[in-house]
Amino acid sequence: MILSYESITQRTALLLGPATMEMIRLARVMLVGLGGVGSWCAEGLVRSGVVDITIVDHDTICATNINRQVQAMAGNIGEPKVGALAKRLAAISPWAKISALQTVFDEDSCDSFKLGQYDYVVDAIDSVGSKVLLIERCVTLGVPVYSSMGAAGKSDPSLIRTGLLRETTVCPLARMVRRNLRRAKIDADIPCVYSTERSTSPRRGETYDPASHDSGGAPGEETPQPGRGDTLINGSLVHITAVFGFMLAGLVINDISRRAAEGGV
Repeated sequence: MILSYESITQRTALLLGPATMEMIRLARVMLVGLGGVGSWCAEGLVRSGVVDITIVDHDTICATNINRQVQAMAGNIGEPKVGALAKRLAAISPWAKISALQTVFDEDSCDSFKLGQYDYVVDAIDSVGSKVLLIERCVTLGVPVYSSMGAAGKSDPSLIRTGLLRETTVCPLARMVRRNLRRAKIDADIPCVYSTERSTSPRRGETYDPASHDSGGAPGEETPQPGRGDTLINGSLVHITAVFGFMLAGLVINDISRRAAEGGV
């Protein structure tokens, strides 16, 4: 068989049909945050046939990423996450148009992101402030956004769910996001991935060190300590973060399939 876009997506097309595959091929997706959740989401999207994808993360790979991030290898520590992941995605699908932005999404940079040009935005950011800002901007612009809630401190993949933000339970990160969106007067519900499992408490003594910490982990990895300036780091497992990422990818692909069934509206 001659390798082509059609050949590598053949099994996907058998299930979803040609109309959906054409919409997947044309979809423009931005994914912000390439840690334990976002990196697997990117892989799921590209393996499903997404061609036009923008990946965003400001960080570099470190040894602690290897247990859960798809682009992290022993041989590429110190490389930018976006660059390493872009290489991997291009090796999967040479037809993919990957825009790799090594930058942070925050109040200073958000205006430089042309969010309105995307069909979907996926939020896998681990900073509450930036997460809420991205959701707020997407809702204001009318861009579909799917968000990851807390994946850290979990061990049971059977308790991972998808649903609207207002439907989430147990998850402290979801609670903080809801509260901050209300403060920003954003009256909109968004689809998200979350877990109903109560997080395991961080190990004492493993505190946040701003000089050495790499962000871009699993959303919810950082837990502020009440009354203190440092932060505890939660543990995270690849069989949780990867499921979160694949479920985010599934939300995008299934929505495209739904739209195709409705005539592309």
